[in-house]
Amino acid sequence: MNNALHAAAVAALLATGGCSLVTGGELIRPGEPTGAIEIRNVSRSAGIDVVMMSDCSASTYGLNRLPSGYSIPPGGSYRFTVSAGCWDVGAGEVLSQNSWTQGFARISVGPGQVTVVQSR
Repeated sequence: MNNALHAAAVAALLATGGCSLVTGGELIRPGEPTGAIEIRNVSRSAGIDVVMMSDCSASTYGLNRLPSGYSIPPGGSYRFTVSAGCWDVGAGEVLSQNSWTQGFARISVGPGQVTVVQSR
C-alpha cells in the first residue's frame, strides 16, 4: 500500500470513530497496575524501526509506538510502561517502501515486572 493510500485509510478510520482500532488503544489504562515491556534488539546489523502493541482483546496491533524517527539500534533496547495483562507485540525493520521484516509475540506483563521481548 503506498503512503498516500495508507494515510487516507487511517484518516477514514479516525473519522468514523475507530481511533482505538487504528492506534491499538492506550498503553496505560487508568486505575490499573503497570509493568513494562522491553524490546531488545539482539541483531548485530539491523535496527528495529517499528514496534506495534495492543491489549490482546484489540482487533489490531495499531500504529508504531516508537518516537517519531527513532530506531532501536543493534544491541539496544527500548522500554514501554504498560498496564499489566496480556499484550500482542509486533516489531520489525523497514527495508524499503514495500519491504520489511517482522515478528510477533503474545506476552503477559505482571504488575511491577519487566517482560522482555527480543529480536531474532
